[in-house]
Amino acid sequence: MSGSALRPDAESGYVATCEDIAVVTQGETLDEVTATLREAVVLHLEGEDLAALGLAAGPTVIVTLVLRPTPG
Repeated sequence: MSGSALRPDAESGYVATCEDIAVVTQGETLDEVTATLREAVVLHLEGEDLAALGLAAGPTVIVTLVLRPTPG
């Protein structure tokens, strides 16, 4: 997998997207959003033939945290 992105969200804390497999989730904290992202990826891939999707067994998700500077 090429990766996922975490972005701050004014309404829900953080939003995580994994565009490679069309997964989007959210959480109030970084710990919560990474846990829900992990769970969403596992559920999305459950029962799938990972090789047919071009994925290795037990794929790793690399997450990028996107932050924008706040005006001074």
